[in-house]
Amino acid sequence: MPSRRERANAIRALSMDAVQKANSGHPGAPMGMADIAEVLWRDYLKHNPGNPAFADRDRFVLSNGHGSMLVYSLLHLTGYDVTVDDLKNFRQLHSRTPGHPEYGYTAGVETTTGPLGQGIANAVGFAIAEKTLAAQFNREGHTIVDHHTYVFLGDGCMMEGISHEVCALAGTLGLGKLIAFYDDNGISIDGEVHGWFTDDTPKRFEAYGWQVIRNVDGHDADEIKIAIDTARKSVDQPTLICCKTTIGFGSPNKAGKEECHGAPLGAEEIALTRAALGWNHAPFEVPADIYAEWDAKEAGAAREAEWNQRFAAYQAAYPELAAEFLRRLKGELPADFSAKAAAYVQEVADKGETIASRKASQNALNAFGPLLPEFLGGSADLAGSNLTLWKGCKAVSDEDASGNYLHYGVREFGMSAIMNGIALHGGFIPYGATFLVFMEYACNAVRMAALMKQRVLFVYTHDSIGLGEDGPTHQPIEQLASLRCTPNLNTWRPCDAVESAVAWKSAIERTDGPSALVFSRQNLPHQPRDAAQIDAIARGGYVLKDSVGEPELILIATGSEVGLAVAAADKLSEQGRQVRVVSMPSTNLFDQQDAAYKQSVLPVEVGARIAIEAAHTDFWYKYVGLEGRVIGMTSFGESAPAAALFEHFGFTVENVLSVADELLED
Repeated sequence: MPSRRERANAIRALSMDAVQKANSGHPGAPMGMADIAEVLWRDYLKHNPGNPAFADRDRFVLSNGHGSMLVYSLLHLTGYDVTVDDLKNFRQLHSRTPGHPEYGYTAGVETTTGPLGQGIANAVGFAIAEKTLAAQFNREGHTIVDHHTYVFLGDGCMMEGISHEVCALAGTLGLGKLIAFYDDNGISIDGEVHGWFTDDTPKRFEAYGWQVIRNVDGHDADEIKIAIDTARKSVDQPTLICCKTTIGFGSPNKAGKEECHGAPLGAEEIALTRAALGWNHAPFEVPADIYAEWDAKEAGAAREAEWNQRFAAYQAAYPELAAEFLRRLKGELPADFSAKAAAYVQEVADKGETIASRKASQNALNAFGPLLPEFLGGSADLAGSNLTLWKGCKAVSDEDASGNYLHYGVREFGMSAIMNGIALHGGFIPYGATFLVFMEYACNAVRMAALMKQRVLFVYTHDSIGLGEDGPTHQPIEQLASLRCTPNLNTWRPCDAVESAVAWKSAIERTDGPSALVFSRQNLPHQPRDAAQIDAIARGGYVLKDSVGEPELILIATGSEVGLAVAAADKLSEQGRQVRVVSMPSTNLFDQQDAAYKQSVLPVEVGARIAIEAAHTDFWYKYVGLEGRVIGMTSFGESAPAAALFEHFGFTVENVLSVADELLED
């Protein structure tokens, strides 16, 4: 029977061979972590290669995603749909083995990693989802949610600030089923990390409330096994297992050095490594007896079959709960949600309130929340300002995880990446909020949600200079353009309560990507609409107020500036001008409409166009063209009451009239 070291050497050989063939990649990390992975995957990990979506599987996250050949080797060896040819195609166009693990490309990859620190953040999200789902669905004698989240992370992840944010919260929430392996090899791209990273990492995690297992030899299977056994006994503390490893283990000349971190070993060094490891096999060749030892298909099918039996008993005892559990895992909304949500939109339209869109957002949550037990909300310490709490909110805590609201603390980046993990886990629709300007802290997590096409709802309030006295540090200027330019992200900036309700409905019903919902601090006037206009909101842009005859001027606006555009259009109409007002709450959705619809809203023959938005001007030239004008921001804001700021920066009826006169005279 092959030894543990021989099984681990299969990972090392496949990893160095794939990186060498691609002439690109990171062989050092998978070679250094192979022994840890061998113990975890063969002795502990609950998974089924025949069904990567097995509901109660353990989640495995490679946070230091540059070591991607580790997870690809593991998936291949254990029997997932990852072939030798896939390994040979590492880092090539349209490969199922891209340079960093990517969700949706490779069977068994749970999340996209690469930006260091976000993998551990996603893992915290997985563990929160597991704990909360278990608290909501498990019943005495019927445990259907009971799995661990395992994560590998390296020095780079530990250095990233997001690791502090999420690991502190994990300790506070007592995520006992989160087990992290710290690959402490002391090497990063620039060399030995002691020149720039001297944290006492174990003490840091102890301060967070984690169980810390120190000084584990990452190449000694017995020590690794004892550490995992100890970690799995923890009920109310996440565990950090500190594994001392040698990067590039087995390489005679490059092990323990930065040379093997991010470059192929080279043909000569690979030959020497094969000899040093006693691996006398051709590139990409694994002996049959080692494959047999790694094969997890039969054991995985048995684990899932056992869970299916338990779930059948649960179904018999709690049929309604079981049906709800399956619905939520499938990501399906309640059958009556769309109709009830549409009725609420009409109710808001009939009411016609003038309120801040952040308040309209909270009203929508109060309407939709009772319909959606899968909602898992939160805010980065701004619940009273973001208005993300609704009447049915109950906080998730260490003692009681059955709630539906997370107090993330001042952790915008951590919150956003945790929400990605919650969405990936399944069973929840996460939403979380902060001020729009602080989206910048979390920008890469928003990008990752879009890259992975996850249903994550990012809520941003205080959307412009309209927040007033807090001044330019809190007044967003360029953030809306950044959000709108992110592929696969639908960004909404509604102009009143009706558009706010539609924005929430659209974001909830969307299954193929995230949405950003951007709301005002200040009150916004209700805009009258007919039924067709209400329906058209969901198309992202529509004619809110039209001219009597053919339009000679089109005013395009979003959010608080729609009211300004309507007031200016009324004045221009009194002067005999034919003016159309287009509200464009979601440019992303408008851009997805067919050419005929876009022409009906913004006819190409009408070149006189003015875009009005209290955000950066540059974004809007795609709609107004070189002939048009943009009334927007080209500088940072100032500290003053909102009304004074809007006047100072030209967001007035008088200024719109002046620009319109100039444009029409031209």
